[in-house]
Amino acid sequence: MIVRRSSDELKKLRRAGLVVAEVLRCVANEARPGRSTWDLEEVADRVIREQQATSAFRGYRGFPCVLCVSVNEQIIHGIPSRKRILVEGDIVSLDCGVVVDGYYGDSATTVVVGAPEQVPERVRKLMDVTQLALADAIQQARVGQRLGDISQAVEKRALREGFSVVREFVGHGIGTHLHEDPQVPNYGPAGTGPKLRAGMVLAIEPMINLGAPEVRVLADGWTAVTADGQPSAHFEHTVAITDSGPWVLTQPD
Repeated sequence: MIVRRSSDELKKLRRAGLVVAEVLRCVANEARPGRSTWDLEEVADRVIREQQATSAFRGYRGFPCVLCVSVNEQIIHGIPSRKRILVEGDIVSLDCGVVVDGYYGDSATTVVVGAPEQVPERVRKLMDVTQLALADAIQQARVGQRLGDISQAVEKRALREGFSVVREFVGHGIGTHLHEDPQVPNYGPAGTGPKLRAGMVLAIEPMINLGAPEVRVLADGWTAVTADGQPSAHFEHTVAITDSGPWVLTQPD
């Protein structure tokens, strides 16, 4: 069942979204050569507590951390580790979710560790295209459109630039639970799926690979990586559909 949220509920979701935005801002600033992915976890944990929020991820289906940190060929759900040290030229997906007064926010970004010129041009292009795919998808999050219009916007942008779309993992509805209906694939035909209505809230999250679309999950049961070992990029926003257009709840004004 797809839940439509009231204006008061959207304001609560906005508060959670702004906390997530602040966490990611602080963590991204610390994603530097020589830092471990556990260092980033500690920053996220501290900021969440300072914001008087709680983690949406830690303990969710047994996930051990407040932050997902996925490096290079890791797509999503990377578990922070004291042993994984970031080096110049890594790209890192940072994914965080929080709960504030019973309402959830969820967002992700991909950043370069160190100087951007240390990353191959094609990988920088991958990051740019993934972010543009998210922007394209958000523009389709309007009353009267179909869910498939969001999906097709991501796929169209990725394929046009010669990249591939992850199919095993998708975006989702969000509200008083981290994952709600509907699922939001990053592929598929436009004009299909549920009609979008005011009050729906979606976590839209393109995951786009430099190489082939196939993925595998590591022995830790969480970390999803590209099957061919090529880099992947991931961006996500929580978006409310309103009568006046899409409202990106996890993006500060």
